[in-house]
Amino acid sequence: MIEPVIRRMEIMDIDAVIEVERTSFSTSWTKDIFYQEISDNPYAHYFVMELDKKIIGYIGTWIVLDDAQITNLAIQPIYRGKSLGEKLFHYTMQYAIIRGVSRLSLEVRESNKIAQNLYQKFGLVPGGLRKNYYTDNQEDAIVMWVNLS
Repeated sequence: MIEPVIRRMEIMDIDAVIEVERTSFSTSWTKDIFYQEISDNPYAHYFVMELDKKIIGYIGTWIVLDDAQITNLAIQPIYRGKSLGEKLFHYTMQYAIIRGVSRLSLEVRESNKIAQNLYQKFGLVPGGLRKNYYTDNQEDAIVMWVNLS
C-alpha cells in the first residue's frame, strides 16, 4: 500500500471531507460547520489523510491552552482495518504534545467498541458518561481522556 499523507485541512478539502462524514456517521456535519471551523475558529486544528491524492480520512481537534479535545475522526469505510485511523490519531496526538497540551479528551459512542479500543491503545481511559449525547438515537457518549505530560 502507498504510504498515506497527512496534512492540514484546507477549504478546498471540505467536499471530500463531507463525503467521508456521510459514509462514516449517521448524522454528519455540514459544509458550513467545517468552513467555520477552518476559517473562523482559532482553536480548531483539522487534518486530512490522503492516499494517492484522494482524501480518505480526517481528524479535528480543538486546542485551548494546555487542553485538547478531539472533535471528530473518520476513515472511509473501504480503508478501515488498515491502521490508518491509528496513524491519524497518533499524528494528532504528537501535534498536540508539541504545542504543550497536557490533557486530551474526546467523546465516543458507547456502542463503538472499535473506536474505544483504538483510543485505549493511546492510553485514553473512560472518565465519564454524557447521557443521550447523540441526537440521532440518544445514545450515551463515553468521555475518554489521557494525561500527555
